[in-house]
Amino acid sequence: MTVMLGYLFPGQGTVRVGMGAWLRRRPAARDRLDEVDALLSRPISPLCARGPLDRLVATEHAQVAVTACNLAALAVLAEEGFEPCVVAGHSVGELSALHAAGVLDLADTVRLVEARSRLMAEVGVTGGMHAVMGLPVQEVEELAAEAGTGDEPLVVGLENAPGHVVVSGALPALGRLAAIATGARKIVPLQVGNAFHSPLMAAAVPGWARAVRAAPMRPPRVPVVPNVTGEPTTDLDTIKEALVAQLTGRVLWTGTVTAVDQIAPSVEVGDSKVLAGLSRRAGARCLTMADPATLRRLSRERAA
Repeated sequence: MTVMLGYLFPGQGTVRVGMGAWLRRRPAARDRLDEVDALLSRPISPLCARGPLDRLVATEHAQVAVTACNLAALAVLAEEGFEPCVVAGHSVGELSALHAAGVLDLADTVRLVEARSRLMAEVGVTGGMHAVMGLPVQEVEELAAEAGTGDEPLVVGLENAPGHVVVSGALPALGRLAAIATGARKIVPLQVGNAFHSPLMAAAVPGWARAVRAAPMRPPRVPVVPNVTGEPTTDLDTIKEALVAQLTGRVLWTGTVTAVDQIAPSVEVGDSKVLAGLSRRAGARCLTMADPATLRRLSRERAA
């Protein structure tokens, strides 16, 4: 029988030294990783395998690394005969989702992720991101507005799951928020290179918009749920606009996984378990390919 699946693709917060090792044991994934390496200006596989971590988590490398693993995991699913009925990707993972939906071919996906990572790295370090645990998004919005200023903005950058909100902005504003968010269960600084999904990334938008407009794109074969809308769409203009807006806009991940779950249960396509955990917190169904049992389970369901 046909297994209806949503595909969710992780973003750069999931990178670690050794990522992709299990994928290298699958011929389809190994071939895809080699293809991606050949398309890049500099191969990413050696850095994924051996680090060092400080170079791997740098924006210009992290986005490429996670995309390479996402595309390799997608190749494994395709080899096994699975296809998505809806797709979404977390932050830079949205490019992997567009490839899975047939919007971008492999070469253009790689070119765009390399352009995105370069443009965002060129902004320079303007701020950071902190995960705020245990507070509703509305309260975090109020705290961010109180802590931020015109010159030192602070916004909610990601609604990852209920009680898991990420704020993004100027470092002094992040410090002020930590002092006033006394009701938070925990505040965790994220190992990212900048204040992504905030106004501080505005300098990268013009170049990114040009790159998106120049990339050949086709209407998706299946619905795509963009980060900034959280709503399924097959309209190519909407998808392009959302891809540009995402650079400074909020990632509505809770709404995204809820929308996907209304269509089908999902699988996290990559070398990560992060999205599966966030989905469960949002009450959505999600397996992860990082669990060796997932492919066996999907195959059993298809055979039933």
